[in-house]
Amino acid sequence: MFKIVKSEFKLIYKSMVFIKNIKKRKIIAIISGLILLAGIFMFGFLAGKNDNERPVSLIAYSEEAKNAAGEIDPKSIIDFNLYWEVWDGIKTEYVDKNKLNNQDLFYGSLRGLAEATGDPYTAFMDPEEIQEFIDDLAGTFEGIGAEIGLRNEVITVIAPLDGMPAADAGLRAGDKIYAINGESALGLSVNEAVSRIRGPKDTDVTLTIIRGSEKPRDLTITRSVIVVKSVKTEFRADGIFVIKVSNFNDDTLDLFNAAVNTALTENPKGIILDLRNNPGGYLETAVEMAGEWILEGPIVAEQLNNNRRNEYPADGQARLSSFPTVVLINGGSASASEILAGALRDYKKATLIGETTYGKGSVQSLRELSSGAALKITIAKWLTPAGDYIDEKGLDPDIEVELTSEDIDNENDPQFDKAVEILKGKVK
Repeated sequence: MFKIVKSEFKLIYKSMVFIKNIKKRKIIAIISGLILLAGIFMFGFLAGKNDNERPVSLIAYSEEAKNAAGEIDPKSIIDFNLYWEVWDGIKTEYVDKNKLNNQDLFYGSLRGLAEATGDPYTAFMDPEEIQEFIDDLAGTFEGIGAEIGLRNEVITVIAPLDGMPAADAGLRAGDKIYAINGESALGLSVNEAVSRIRGPKDTDVTLTIIRGSEKPRDLTITRSVIVVKSVKTEFRADGIFVIKVSNFNDDTLDLFNAAVNTALTENPKGIILDLRNNPGGYLETAVEMAGEWILEGPIVAEQLNNNRRNEYPADGQARLSSFPTVVLINGGSASASEILAGALRDYKKATLIGETTYGKGSVQSLRELSSGAALKITIAKWLTPAGDYIDEKGLDPDIEVELTSEDIDNENDPQFDKAVEILKGKVK
């Protein structure tokens, strides 16, 4: 889950302006001293060398680095001349120095700065990566149609999108990706892995995966134009209304509101909200959707730095609160989908059926930088209304139903079947 924020070196938590006038929303996809360091670093870089000149020694630290005696922690003192020493060493002595590109070196150093936080969701993104991010939110891009993340330092499939090349080729949530086109994926950041997996339509990419305790296998996937309609509905003959939400993207809220109107018109016996393999998206969308079941109270709480807390209250009309509801979840349900499922669980507005969710309990902001780049940075942890912090542990279902490989191969869906059974049992 992410927030979108724009400023030079200052986080404005409520500002939602972003590249190319993206709608004012927050997206759910350790900054204190880092902002200061970034500002001084940029000064040092821009004031950098002219021919053989070097900036004066730049020492960076914050007041928070002082102890009770007013002494500075030596580890907080940074001399940015070291950066130039490394830069010059590479530029003058690297064996293929003529092949080096200054922008690649500089962007690489910024990626390293972000990765040094040790947080898999904090990343520097260059202009090309930002454009891909925008395409993702719009629901149109070229690739295989799967969300990936970093779990235990291994690139892991969060969710293959239904009906997309990845799912059709057999890729599943939880698969570990150890190689991409025969090259090791170990040590890659998520952005690096995405750039290698994506490519023009009608081209192939081969992923070497490990699923559970099984032996490694190769999956060759033909890339395509991925167009994601994030909400699909079905009114079944037995009176049950199915709402399948695959992402929380630009089109989600309008499509969901149309689904609500259908429910109010058709008066279903119950609702199945299918959030399986939903990797998340806009925070506001998850909050607004939860408000169609929950009339008042917090939907989610953010724990920010300096012990600050921010709550997002229900602001909907609870138009669906009278309909018995079951939510389907699995290991591919992450971020915003976990927020929605967690709120419905805590307010006892729905029964969760399926498998434990992915477990992403942090909030990122995406800040526009100069030159069209951006910084995605973790700024908060989020908690369910009951105060559960689900990061790395996920939400457990109320009724656990496993979907096995045999079920998938035979096109069986015991999780969905259990949801229907539960709803029919609630119908009087």
